[in-house]
Amino acid sequence: MTAVESRPAGAVLTTGPRGHRPFGARVKAFVALTKPRIIELLLITTVPVMFLAAQGVPDLWLVVATCVGGYLSAGGANALNMYIDRDIDALMDRTSQRPLVTGMVSPREGLVFGLTLAVVSTLWFGLLVNWLSAALALGALLFYVVVYTMLLKRRTAQNIVWGGIAGCMPVLIGWSAVTNSMSWAAVILFLVIFFWTPPHYWPLSMKVKEDYARVGVPMLPVIASNRVVARQIVIYSWVMVAVSLLLTPLGYTGWFYTAVALATGGWWLWEAHALQSRAKSGATGGKLKEMRLFHWSITYVSLLFVAVAVDPFLR
Repeated sequence: MTAVESRPAGAVLTTGPRGHRPFGARVKAFVALTKPRIIELLLITTVPVMFLAAQGVPDLWLVVATCVGGYLSAGGANALNMYIDRDIDALMDRTSQRPLVTGMVSPREGLVFGLTLAVVSTLWFGLLVNWLSAALALGALLFYVVVYTMLLKRRTAQNIVWGGIAGCMPVLIGWSAVTNSMSWAAVILFLVIFFWTPPHYWPLSMKVKEDYARVGVPMLPVIASNRVVARQIVIYSWVMVAVSLLLTPLGYTGWFYTAVALATGGWWLWEAHALQSRAKSGATGGKLKEMRLFHWSITYVSLLFVAVAVDPFLR
């Protein structure tokens, strides 16, 4: 294990005389609390669904309002997640530079910031989109903060499986923003993200499992062998690809989406089985190449949802 400097969570690290914290750095720190790179992925799953729901180009103002609301809501959830996890973030290599750990943002500021975003995003959705979308966004935020962060993350290896439900909600929000209702198409895409999340995140967890082990978070790679984790990845991958193909026989998509889903899904399964093969052979460290599937998983979901958006124009 790598030695990590021990310090009280939320302790302010002085950046100059009298603990001066530059304004520009403070702004960047508050933006970092929202985890903008993760939110990019959430928007990738929201906007294409709006095109599918509209069977064409949705109202552009509605798209902007939904994206802004989604960013505020997910940002609030992420800020509250960092507030709750600041103790273990200080001990993990990959999170040791988060704003609440370095002291660029105080715990009180982080808490107030997260709660403010939660309230503002809910009102934003309700007043500018619709109240169904507002309820779904608030539900996703509460699920991520309370169910995943507070109840599941430190207690069970199934944390990312069920906690991933929060990350599936943007699909439902995108559909409801356009139609103010639900549909089986939205449910199917919700399930695609649900089954995508574990095999997306477990390869990363395999890479940094020492971090999780150090703080007692029972991610599956911490408590199970690489062979077991890889087998679970393959199982979830097959289910994910199968679910992704349900849209076409149910009449929601056409040939273009189907072709993209088959091609990207086939490549995903190739990578998943390759990882399993390496795990079975006892490969470790760089030879396991677990991050190949992690990086491909982001490309996969991006291409699949772009196909969701393009397909209505080709039918």
